[in-house]
Formats: sequence, C-alpha cells, structure tokens
Amino acid sequence: MAHVSDPATAEPALTARPENRVWKKFRSHRSAMLGGILVLFFVLIAVLAPVLPIPDPTATDWGAVRQAPSLAHPMGTDEIGRDVMSRLIWGARASLMAGVLSVLIALGIGVPLGIAAGYFGGWTDSIISRCTEALLAAPFLILAIALAAFLGPSLGNAMIAIGLSATPIFIRLTRGQVISVAAEDYVESANAIGLPTMKILTRYIFPNVLPPVLVQATLTVATAIIAEASLSFLGLGQQPPAPSWGSMLNTAKNFLNQAPWMALWPGIAIFLVVLGFNLLGDGLRDALDPRET
Repeated sequence: MAHVSDPATAEPALTARPENRVWKKFRSHRSAMLGGILVLFFVLIAVLAPVLPIPDPTATDWGAVRQAPSLAHPMGTDEIGRDVMSRLIWGARASLMAGVLSVLIALGIGVPLGIAAGYFGGWTDSIISRCTEALLAAPFLILAIALAAFLGPSLGNAMIAIGLSATPIFIRLTRGQVISVAAEDYVESANAIGLPTMKILTRYIFPNVLPPVLVQATLTVATAIIAEASLSFLGLGQQPPAPSWGSMLNTAKNFLNQAPWMALWPGIAIFLVVLGFNLLGDGLRDALDPRET
C-alpha cells in the first residue's frame, strides 16, 4: 500500500517573501543608515521649507542686526537682520537641488557615452576616450568655475557647469564596466544568436553596470553640493537675496569676530549633508557588491 503523506507533516509552503539581500546588507551597515538619516533629514526640511513656521528668509530687521542666537532667532541673525535658521533651511533647497540635478545631467550625458565607448569600441571609443581624458586633465572644481563664469552667474548655470564637469567621471566608469560585462559568456552568447544590439544593451549591459554607477552618483552628489557652495561663495551660483549656504559663508567671512554664528551654521550644514551622502554611498557600495556577504 502506497504511503500517503500527512498534510500536517508536509513541508510548509513559503508564505513570506524573503528579505531583499541588498536591503538586508544595507540595513546592517550602521554608518550607511546614519548617512541615510542625515540625507533624509535635509531632504525633509528642504521640501517642507514653504510650510514650516519660520520667518521669510529675505525679510530684513534693522533692529536685530547680527543678533546672537536667542529664542526669537535660534541661530541668530545676519548683517542685515535676516533670520539665519530660515536662510539655512531655504538654502538646503538650493544645495540639494544643485547636487541632485547636476548629477542627473552628468548621468544623462556620461552613461550613454560610456556605454557607446565600451561596447562599440574602435573609433567611437577613441574619440570619446580622448575627449574624456582631456576634460579629466582639468581639476573638477576649476573646470566647474570656468564653465560657470562662461555661462554666467545663476543657480541654473552653476548646475549645468557642475554637471558637465562631473560627466567625464561617469563616462570613464561606465566604459570600464561595459568592457567587463561585454566579455561575459551570456553577452557573447546573445551576440552569437543575433539578438539586436539595443536589446543586448538594455537587457544585459545596462542592468549590470547600473549598481556601480548608482554608488558613484551618490558620492558625486556630495561633491556637487560642495561645488555649488564654492560657486555661490565666489558669486557664480545662487544670487542674492536668495539664500544659499555658499553665499551665506561668503557674507559671514567679513563678520567672523563680531558674529561667528553666521559662518558656524552653514558650515555645519554643509559638513553634515556631505557626510550623509558619503556614508550613504559607502553603504550602497557594500550592499550592492555581490562579493560582500
């Protein structure tokens, strides 16, 4: 007589979806979680700035010029009586927007060019690689300053200048990753059976080069925020009276002895948001690396 398995003793079906490996590794990375919290905090205050109960960042009060931190002004006031905390919060919008949008510009130009150079090779690779090397010969910040000065002082032009200056980094990274992935057996098999080039690029090449590109993008946002603050400090970024951390530091340098809080708070803000993106990028790198367990 055939043995009939007891339903009660049969192996139970999986009812819960296994936890995503990448998220599990990222969550166990304490410094990455700290970075994510810092980035989320600054994103929230930037998004909620219009509805927060804070003074107008451009409103002047000549009776409260360079006031020390108090209950009325928790971070003090600047040289014409504007609330430093309000300007700091609104400045987060400019800094984060400049960081993210400039990196999106660099991704939009650099990734397609890197894929074309790495996959097609030949004269395509030679032209793109030589142009990339020429741009990499100039330091990132010097190139961004030159482009911003050429385009004219404004936040939009500063983002374009930073994005174009960061593009060679993504071209070189993407090209190297594509060359590595294109040598894999599954890509060579796809070529052998005659799959269309666009299908190979979208199905096999791009998904496999995306993780390191995302990590680099996260780290480059931090660099772009510093670059935007530098351009604003030089008068090539966000224009007064609109608040920007860089322009706040530019003004504060003239009052370091009389009102040190004017430089303290934007300096701390830049430090924390850059630290957050760097920690977040390091955590993503470890979480997306299949060799890490």
